[in-house]
Amino acid sequence: MASSKKSGGSSRFEKSVNGRRSSKHKEGPVVMDTKAVFAALYSVCDENATFFSGGAKGSQGDAARRLVNTMKLIKEHARSLEPVVSGFAAVYHHFDFDPHIPANGYRSLVKVLRCCVLHIIQKGRYITANRRSIFFRVAHNAGEMEAYCNALCQLRALLYLAQRMLHDNSHGNLFFQDESGLSESFVREYSSMHKGCFYGRCLGFQFSPAIRPCLQTIAIGLVAFGENYKRHQSGIGVAASSFFTSGKYAIDPELRGAEFERITQNLDVHFWKSFWNITETEVLSSLASMTSTQVKVNRALSVPAVPFDLPLAANHRTSVTIAPPSAHIGTAPVQMRLISYDLREGQDSEALLSLARPEGGSISLSLGLKTKRLPSSPCLLIHFHGGGFVAQTSKSHEPYLKSWSQDLGVPILSVDYSLAPEAPFPRALEECFYAYCWALRNHHLLGWTGEKVCLAGDSAGGNLCVTTSMRAAAFGVRMPDGLVAIYPATLLTAYASPSRLLTLMDPLLPLSVLSRCLSAYAGSEPQAEAQVEKASTLSLVRRDTALLLRDFRQGASNWIHSLLDSNRAASASPSTAEEGPPKATDTVRKSISEASISSPHADPPVASDTSEFLSRKLSVKSQTCQDLGSHNNSTSHSAPLLSERTPEDVNFFLSKDADPSVSRDLFSVAIPPPVREEGCELEHATEFPLGFEPLRSEQLSEMTMQSSPVVKDPFCSPLLAPDSMLKGLPPVHLVACALDPMLDDSVMFAKRLRNIDQPVTLCVVDDLPHGFLSLSQLCRETKEAANVCVERIRAVFTQKDTPPEPRKHRKLERTDRGVSASSGEAGSLCNGPIEGGELAVGTGSKIADGEGLVAVAAQNNTDAVGIGP
Repeated sequence: MASSKKSGGSSRFEKSVNGRRSSKHKEGPVVMDTKAVFAALYSVCDENATFFSGGAKGSQGDAARRLVNTMKLIKEHARSLEPVVSGFAAVYHHFDFDPHIPANGYRSLVKVLRCCVLHIIQKGRYITANRRSIFFRVAHNAGEMEAYCNALCQLRALLYLAQRMLHDNSHGNLFFQDESGLSESFVREYSSMHKGCFYGRCLGFQFSPAIRPCLQTIAIGLVAFGENYKRHQSGIGVAASSFFTSGKYAIDPELRGAEFERITQNLDVHFWKSFWNITETEVLSSLASMTSTQVKVNRALSVPAVPFDLPLAANHRTSVTIAPPSAHIGTAPVQMRLISYDLREGQDSEALLSLARPEGGSISLSLGLKTKRLPSSPCLLIHFHGGGFVAQTSKSHEPYLKSWSQDLGVPILSVDYSLAPEAPFPRALEECFYAYCWALRNHHLLGWTGEKVCLAGDSAGGNLCVTTSMRAAAFGVRMPDGLVAIYPATLLTAYASPSRLLTLMDPLLPLSVLSRCLSAYAGSEPQAEAQVEKASTLSLVRRDTALLLRDFRQGASNWIHSLLDSNRAASASPSTAEEGPPKATDTVRKSISEASISSPHADPPVASDTSEFLSRKLSVKSQTCQDLGSHNNSTSHSAPLLSERTPEDVNFFLSKDADPSVSRDLFSVAIPPPVREEGCELEHATEFPLGFEPLRSEQLSEMTMQSSPVVKDPFCSPLLAPDSMLKGLPPVHLVACALDPMLDDSVMFAKRLRNIDQPVTLCVVDDLPHGFLSLSQLCRETKEAANVCVERIRAVFTQKDTPPEPRKHRKLERTDRGVSASSGEAGSLCNGPIEGGELAVGTGSKIADGEGLVAVAAQNNTDAVGIGP
């Protein structure tokens, strides 16, 4: 296979690295490596500063002075960062999932800093080797070094904030326990800090070299699309104008970075919905279809929203009624897509064809005389797509779904759930659960025998995988045999974590964009830009509805609060509930249906009284507050599913007692909260050590801390679910990215499941961004990472405890071994068990406990991390 081929130079590099591997494989942090790489940085800066201080005149002299000043500033930042990096290297292993899977946000931040330093060293050495050439461009190289100097300054600020988190977080926890204080400080800092340097010359420097051209193309397309979006042209007009204006952003990286920062900070969720849906256009989707795997069945379905009965898992003679989704937009058909590499029994039946919906472009359904109809598959994969809950459909994810159908040999049912902000929580969850139950009941139409079923989803879809399983447990219906959540969002609150600090530089998931998407899903009014938002009938209806429902806030707030505290609702009398204090907020949608999902959760169906719960409405579209109150009280005798605490009180933070020596280590690195003096106006200045201030942005982002109670609902943020709800989950396989802002979501969720003895695996891939599945056809690295996801799904179907080790792609194999040589990191795609017999698979070239990566790159000046001049 191509993945196993290696050039002679690569083999020599790996051999030399492997020769040093055994001596340091089990040694933990190696402080000398940090000293070595920073010494190399000081040396290259001093050498070039001395050379260009010769006093050249004219434009060359100005550029030379810029270069000298930049080199001196880099040294200043580096001298402050060196002890911080060494300190983190000594303590960040305390936050890992387990010793075999070294991954958490603190490691990721240190790795990004190392990548930045390595790039500076590489570029400094390039300058040293070429500065006497007549073709050497001083101004160009000065601009390169200035860009990385700015990035180093901002990374220094992020590490200071991470030190604050070390002080405020308890042992082993990655999230700050409150939306105020440190979390609020992080949002304030983000809104004012300069971010353009990460989107210009330094775009994607922390990722694999093979993925950087794709990220640059996306960034250029984004800023060109944003420039023409305000003109309210047709879709083809915006695309055409963007194509002709994209050239200037490709030529001028500083202009691109500034425009990228402006767009991410100021445009609302409707812009991102439009941009991300570009892949849904007929031209791009047809192109993707031609280059992807050809399948026999690719049928869009529209399933009528009608109630049906489904047997309970504990007693097949008793059934529960599955009501159609009705939250926010009323009852409507649920959209799905059936993909199958082979035509199987039932997939060409009249019953299924009657559900087909028309769509643009050709529809693949091969019914020729020579088409072989295979028996039904024993396995079915149900897929929930990503897109931040606000964009895309299964059409955007077709390329890798077709490949999965071929590799796994199973049909795939992908759910096109309704999107926010038009259909916020819990509409998407309602539709995903309804689709899951419909598939169980109609397996004969899908080419499936009904034996094994796995849920899979990426990003927002990963969240829906977990919450759909939780709702299946609440209803008592059959649970999936396993679920595969790929870089999922398990906590939708504004809690700060070290990995979420990466949103300052992530080109695909900036914090301002992430917060807009999550606010839209939670039902908060999106931060709209008046000159961009287009008036429509739907938007007018939403605004009028919001005004109408605001009048019901006083009466409905008590009921909503009682749903969030099921235990109190079950024990309190109707008169007591009416006297409770209101908890609703002005920014939360007051639609009654936003909390209707809590009704079956607070009071799940029980087989002991079938006649009552079958007649009960599990989803409420429109009732008065009095009706809702009586509905809630009439079923209060059933055992609640939620724990004794409200979602706000659910403590997902680990209560493990820290070793005193560990605490001393952490506090030796941590920075205590700043002491605010009376009359201090610049509060943000006190967040950093005296004498340091990060670069500030000229365009401030309008971000506010959302305190919606909806995001604390366990069915919205499963990380906040009590143990009683999580214990009902099937085996969970988590696939995360080491450089993803959502990494800590996966690590902490895996820790929670392990603490309650739930089967869980955690797999972390390195050097790839959030959303790599959508880029899986572009390079070897993303393809291999997608194969990791396939192996996790295959493990569910085959009931293997540990999926086989996938093939390593050449680039990450080189990088891993270079890192592992001096620090004992896990390999690029390696496996390892966890304690207590639970499942755990660690994947990805991990950020080492030591500093091997920087040592190898600094001493050998190789391309171990893909650095080029």
